[in-house]
Amino acid sequence: MFATYLIGLREGLEATLVVSILVAFLVKSQRRDRLPQVWAGVGLAVVLSVLFGWLIEYTSTSLLARSEDRELFEAVTSVAAVVFVTWMIFWMRKAARTIAGELRGKLTEALAVGSLAVAGMSFLAVIREGLETALIFYSAAQGAAGDSGPLLALIGGIVTAVAIGVLLYASALRINLSKFFTWTGALLILVAAGILKYGVHDFQEAGVLPGLNDLAFDITSVLDPSTWYAALLAGMFNITATPSVLEMVAWVAYAVPVLFLFLRKPSPAGKPTAPAATPTPPTTAPAGEATPAGEAAQDTDAAPAGEPAGSDIDRPASAPQRA
Repeated sequence: MFATYLIGLREGLEATLVVSILVAFLVKSQRRDRLPQVWAGVGLAVVLSVLFGWLIEYTSTSLLARSEDRELFEAVTSVAAVVFVTWMIFWMRKAARTIAGELRGKLTEALAVGSLAVAGMSFLAVIREGLETALIFYSAAQGAAGDSGPLLALIGGIVTAVAIGVLLYASALRINLSKFFTWTGALLILVAAGILKYGVHDFQEAGVLPGLNDLAFDITSVLDPSTWYAALLAGMFNITATPSVLEMVAWVAYAVPVLFLFLRKPSPAGKPTAPAATPTPPTTAPAGEATPAGEAAQDTDAAPAGEPAGSDIDRPASAPQRA
């Protein structure tokens, strides 16, 4: 259940931050009259996300009669969920510094168009998180049919995310969001590796991939499936005592390189090279060429003054307090 709680917390906090940025911008801009349109767009995104999750579950349990078809459907959704998880964590790491400025720019354009544009902009900003959550939750909760635990864990994660977002907006809580998204991203990579392993197993049961009975190892004597810790590992990262060779190859082939790429420190993009011998005086710089000061000025939205670079996303909590 921890895996589904983590999914709800991570995706919920991303959506909450987006909504907080939009609300803070409207409040600061004295455009509270547009808040109902924002909430209407958010509400519609939530409803459609729930319907999407229901449709996936209904397709698997009611529309597909043969067990092979269900296994194949679950395998395909597992691979799709892994793709979404991978894209989402790398996108957030790259866009965290500029997401606030981009959202404000899009909302400014929507305000100039009208109410429907504002509602549509907020809808699009939230629906991506909602559809991802539904797909990833379905894939992570496979094998828990009839058990309400994963659903309750997901709801608990979303509620926690909303509470954190409200406290951030009200300046009652300060957390290092950069570290938060780094740690949760690393955990989600392990969760995604388990989902991919489950998808490979479904492909094998559907007869698409061979080797269902070719076990990589059997550590049942050490990792007894009836114990609580075995159930915890299986529920979180799909680590089991008797995986097939192909399942383990998929798990390792995904987890190791993706974790390495995610955790390595990215090289600073656009960093100026060291000057050769004597630096050129500022007064003689060619016209139109960006100076280091100008570059810093362009980056103020990415890293607000007074905050360490790369520490936090532009927090919506600070928006109402600025002059």
